[in-house]
Amino acid sequence: MSERLLDIQNLSVTFGGLNALSDLDFHVDAGEIVSVIGPNGAGKTTFFNMISGMVTPTSGDIVFKGESLLGLDPNQVTARGIARTFQNVRLFANMTILENVMVSQHCRTKQGIMGALFQTGGFKREEQEIREHGEKVLGFFGSRLVGFRLNQPASVLSYANRRRLEIARAMATKPEVILLDEPVAGMNPKESEELTGLIGKLRDEWGFTIVMIEHDMGVVRDVSDRVVVLDHGETIAQGSYDEVSSDPAVIEAYLGRPAEEAS
Repeated sequence: MSERLLDIQNLSVTFGGLNALSDLDFHVDAGEIVSVIGPNGAGKTTFFNMISGMVTPTSGDIVFKGESLLGLDPNQVTARGIARTFQNVRLFANMTILENVMVSQHCRTKQGIMGALFQTGGFKREEQEIREHGEKVLGFFGSRLVGFRLNQPASVLSYANRRRLEIARAMATKPEVILLDEPVAGMNPKESEELTGLIGKLRDEWGFTIVMIEHDMGVVRDVSDRVVVLDHGETIAQGSYDEVSSDPAVIEAYLGRPAEEAS
């Protein structure tokens, strides 16, 4: 039986009287790739924001490895072992590609300001370890982010490579769970196909558990062990891709009319 890593228990959040999420029950087992889908406004990004400590739920609990995450700030959530990417890429544009990945490891560092000030042996060893881990993570994406690119500012990257770098930055925090918010958004079909393969390798080769928000149903179909469908902040279906894609409630949520009318 798989270990349950993340357990969302009766989670609700209200913004100005509007229920963004209502009594959401959700779980992720170790080693799963779970996709969260639903029409715009379904509450998907709000769900990620609550897990990552950016939004405080009105009620319910978020339990990771048996301990509640409520009350933790985003840096503390990352330190616990949950990293994320964003729908709109958020990089340090003027930092180099390598620096973007190195700075994300701050939550794992042990040397304090005194070590940095006096350039102690411990600080130098830790900095070298951080650099080596950053280069290893970037190497996962082939030649796109390594070599001469390491010392280029992130601002020179193409849109697709900026998305790759954001995933690399999440990987570098040494998480157990990575939350991917629309990872192939804005990519062309070839780029989407390549990144779809990499998402599978994140689990199979690196051991990450993945929770993904995605609108591209081809990506969802190809990588997901399980799919959860939200609509108006509530779960309306979950199961395999084939099960949810043929569910009448899911068809109605996406098309705005009952399944029999859509056929």
